[in-house]
Amino acid sequence: MRAEGDAASRLRITCVHQGFELYGSDRCFIETVRTIRAAHPTARIDVVLPRRGPIVAGLEPFANDIVIAPLWILRRKNLARLATLGLLTLPIAIIRALRRIRASDLVYINTTVVADYLLAARLAPGRSIVHVHEIPEGVVLKVLRGLIRWSGANVVFNSRATERTYALPHGTTARVVYNGIAGPAEPNRPAYDGSRPLRVLMLGRISRIKGQDVLVEALASLPEPVRQRIQVRIVGSAFEDDAREQALVKRIAEAGLADQVTLAPFVADPAALYRWADVVTMPSQRPESLGRVAIEAMSYGVPPLVTAIGGLPEVVEAGKTGWIVPSGGPEPIAAVLADLVADPARWRDFGRAARARYESLFSEASAAEGIEAIVRTTLRRPRATDAARAADVPARPAA
Repeated sequence: MRAEGDAASRLRITCVHQGFELYGSDRCFIETVRTIRAAHPTARIDVVLPRRGPIVAGLEPFANDIVIAPLWILRRKNLARLATLGLLTLPIAIIRALRRIRASDLVYINTTVVADYLLAARLAPGRSIVHVHEIPEGVVLKVLRGLIRWSGANVVFNSRATERTYALPHGTTARVVYNGIAGPAEPNRPAYDGSRPLRVLMLGRISRIKGQDVLVEALASLPEPVRQRIQVRIVGSAFEDDAREQALVKRIAEAGLADQVTLAPFVADPAALYRWADVVTMPSQRPESLGRVAIEAMSYGVPPLVTAIGGLPEVVEAGKTGWIVPSGGPEPIAAVLADLVADPARWRDFGRAARARYESLFSEASAAEGIEAIVRTTLRRPRATDAARAADVPARPAA
């Protein structure tokens, strides 16, 4: 940890995140905190997390303090509990968040599901930024859009698809900033010529959104001679949903794919997997706000195969840096996989083009410029005085 020094003379920044693992949104959070630290090297930066986990080690070089505190997080799995007994804890959570916001010059809230901080942000205006990484649907979208509008926070969208989904009113201070990702110094060299099985990688949490089951069905639908020329690695775990993982294991066995498909748990550093892969796929069946895995693949010079949903078409240039297919079933994915093994020469230059697209749109430098621009805007924004409220809620951070 950094020495605290004279805290009163320094900019105080709080960064709040709903996760604790090292999946895409977690790594994005680390990269944003690193960006803020690089732009404000003398600031005091406190990070608030709901619990300890693998993310902590990645944050420690950039944070003065990592605070583990209860957060009122809107998760689909817990909505029924939050709407009943959880409401009893919400006022306390808002007060806790408000104290920390008032003690900060800037509060960066990563994702729209951190409800207590978004609700509290309206009571200490001019200090908060919310970074939107989700494309929800139906009632959830209405709730999250309402939270953002209520908060009055400045907004960062991670894609134009995300911005269109929320359709915030004119006058909202908002900016689209593609996730900036630290890629390797050198990309992979094209290695697939058809003389060995095509290596297909899928990374991500096992869920109905990501489409692991669709990828398995696509492979199962291929003729046996084609199937034998493809090797698939599915890497990731379900979040508190063992039944979903077991169902995937069962389906792989039933389809006779044990020799072609390998399931592996989440890994903190996927670099070796990207070095192994010829193609990375995101067969998502619900909107992805952007598609971090596809971007990471392109940084390694690995072309992505993605569905035409959410922000994924903003990442991949179809027919040049990868492939975009319709969502909704395994047939389009199966067709592309069959074409890839049939004619490797036709897509040999895709990896080189993918790396060039990553460097021009998704590098750390381009993202850092966008994040710092909205940080400067927020720090310059006039604030309503909090003096009248200070008697009710002491302006000191809660541990």
